[in-house]
Amino acid sequence: MGFLDALFGRTKPVRPDLDQLFAVPSAALTLQAAAGFRPTGLGSVCFAAVEGGAFGEVERQVRALLDADTERGGAPVEASQDSYGYSWLLARHTPEELPELVNDLHAVNSELEANGFGPQLLCSIVAFRNESGQPLGLVYLYKRGTFYPFAPLPGEKRNSPVEIQVKAMLADDLRIESDLSRWFPVWGAPGL
Repeated sequence: MGFLDALFGRTKPVRPDLDQLFAVPSAALTLQAAAGFRPTGLGSVCFAAVEGGAFGEVERQVRALLDADTERGGAPVEASQDSYGYSWLLARHTPEELPELVNDLHAVNSELEANGFGPQLLCSIVAFRNESGQPLGLVYLYKRGTFYPFAPLPGEKRNSPVEIQVKAMLADDLRIESDLSRWFPVWGAPGL
């Protein structure tokens, strides 16, 4: 960053760091101990689909990679599209297999990125739930390289106090997004 960039308040964009996903299992221990949130075994990746054969082939490769778990007793990956036109891939594991789930999410992101489709990646979500049934998603923003908590309530409302508490709990475990205006709601995200 040069002198003029600093003078005019321009900053370098944060580079995605997919290895940040590997911090989720240790953050899960903190969440469970401090707030009673346990992993559900569900995680999803959201991306903007692109028309064309190259993207279609990469998407098939990614699905085949995740579906390989079915041969070892896992559930097949589920593909869906939300009301905004974004594509989702949902991976399923048992709640005890959080590291394997994170590996799957990392593999999907890495495969899309390696094939030149990094700009189409939006976010990845790892789902949790507490004893009272409150869902919580740890959302990884690909373009920011940061996480934020998303605690949806019925009627497209958010449990903001829980989100702020989780932010404080995980400050030492994850790179938390400091700009709260980037904590976008992901209504209807598969797995939440």
